[in-house]
Order: sequence, then C-alpha cells, then structure tokens
Amino acid sequence: QVQLVESGGGLVQAGGSLRLSCAASGNIRRIDDMGWYRQAPGNQRELVAGITSGGSTNYGDSVKGRFAISRDNAKNTVYLQMNSLKPEDTAVYYCNANIKVLVLRPPQTYWGKGTLVTVSS
Repeated sequence: QVQLVESGGGLVQAGGSLRLSCAASGNIRRIDDMGWYRQAPGNQRELVAGITSGGSTNYGDSVKGRFAISRDNAKNTVYLQMNSLKPEDTAVYYCNANIKVLVLRPPQTYWGKGTLVTVSS
C-alpha cells in the first residue's frame, strides 16, 4: 500500500513564503511524475506544478516565477517552495504521484489528503 503525506501548510501573510513537503511511502518500485495541485472553495482542482523523474518542471500560469517544485528521489519526497504568496493562493494543496508498485502492472496515480494554505491580506 502506498501513502502520500503532505506537510508544511499553514497561515501566512501576503508576501510571505511557505515550503510544502510530500513524502511517499509503502511498497514503491519506482516513482515517475510528481506534482502539486490545489483546490480553493468553489473552484476546480488545478495544477500548480509538476516535475518528472529527470527533473523537468512545469508550472501553472498563476504561480510562474513565484513557486518552485523540486524532488529528492532518494527520499521519495517532492517539495513546493512558495514565495510572494497572495491571498488568491489560499487553497488546499494536494500532492500527486505516478507510482509503480507491481512489476507486471503500469504505474498508478496516488493522491495525498491535502494540506491547507491560508494567505491573509
């Protein structure tokens, strides 16, 4: 069984920074793409940032230049450094990863339970 556990959320003032972490654990053979999504009340879940196993990254337009995604493959962990936070960044942030567990089965997508980020004005 695979688990993704996020940490690092909280309350921060506009202009501040937070760093989110997401650690994958369990019977993991290989982790492919990892990423962060967010969902604000009344909104659909949206991509914040993604990173491949080789380190290539992509970002949602609203966070480009402010957020940075990285990963530590030895620790099965992905990070999201969030700078210059705005009130509109307030949301539940979810970790996502494509993980291969079984030899004869393709990778599956797993989600964390989310961590709340609140940015006050």
